[in-house]
Amino acid sequence: MTKETSLATPSNETRDEGQWKADVLGENYQQRTLSFGPDPDGEGEAVATLVRYRPGANLAAAEGAVLYVHGFTDYFFQEHLAEHFAARGYHFYALDLRKCGRSLREGQTPHYVTDLALYDDELNEALRIVREETGAPVVLNAHSTGGLILPLWLDRLNRTEGTAAAGVAGLVLNSPWFDLQGPSYYRTIGTPIIKGLGRFRKMFELPGGKISTYGDSLHSSVAGEWDYNLDWKPLHGFPVRFGWLRAIRNGHARLHEGLDIGVPSLILRSRVTKFARRYGPAVDVADAVLDVKQIQRWSGCLGDRTNIVPIDGAKHDVFLSSAEPLAKAFAELDSWLEWLRAYRAESGSPGAGA
Repeated sequence: MTKETSLATPSNETRDEGQWKADVLGENYQQRTLSFGPDPDGEGEAVATLVRYRPGANLAAAEGAVLYVHGFTDYFFQEHLAEHFAARGYHFYALDLRKCGRSLREGQTPHYVTDLALYDDELNEALRIVREETGAPVVLNAHSTGGLILPLWLDRLNRTEGTAAAGVAGLVLNSPWFDLQGPSYYRTIGTPIIKGLGRFRKMFELPGGKISTYGDSLHSSVAGEWDYNLDWKPLHGFPVRFGWLRAIRNGHARLHEGLDIGVPSLILRSRVTKFARRYGPAVDVADAVLDVKQIQRWSGCLGDRTNIVPIDGAKHDVFLSSAEPLAKAFAELDSWLEWLRAYRAESGSPGAGA
């Protein structure tokens, strides 16, 4: 179970770009604001927030570093994930993307972008900072929508300077969003409609929102065991805008053409999907958000070596599952990290450890 000591949204007056300061997660966590000037979508200033976990233990001889990226209606609060990586000898960082969580500013639409490539700015800068501070190879870790954003970025990165040359060692995806869930007509005749509305009626909301099934299964105020900021991650989720969904469908199309991310990947997912309009116990042991068959189908589009592992009883965020599937997910993660270490040593990849 996670905890937070202060959940106040940082104000413009307290921003100190380029400097680390105390984070809302309390002791051992710091945050740094990354500023990118005017938002290309016309909503004020674009900022992202990099968070780092600095435990008392000395990680000077670390195995590597980790950079985590959240999904939609999400932000970084998973302290147990940071602590797990740190216990294995990894420097841990997490990025709240522009208009998400710590990075959301007054007057902005939560999570709204019209092109997923806009995230390249904060991803490139976050990677630079992690490499500058640690000198270690970086394992990227992403959940859900972040699991679509990162592969697309890595494919672009690999076609320019190369992911390995940039210091990326591998990719861990937790229930990545690889296709549009729901009936098949959403993905056929529905997609041109989404793209048309996304171009000319960008801020229109997708009908059928306000379903809190998944949020109810997570948060301690309802049926879950996790405590987090409901302003940054509301139970019913943020509204889905057609301009944003158009960007997602464009990203899906690019993924389905086949990427070359340049590094090995581990994909963790639940074994089954359970869509429901109201919370029930079945939601606690299944993915209530995405179709896991789509994750399985499209994982091969990442390129390079790919290991796909279904976790019995896991939720959509595998690392927010109950004790038994969570332990299984961590065991699979640890095993893959050991494999990655040996693989990199055998292949002569630059840098030690991961």
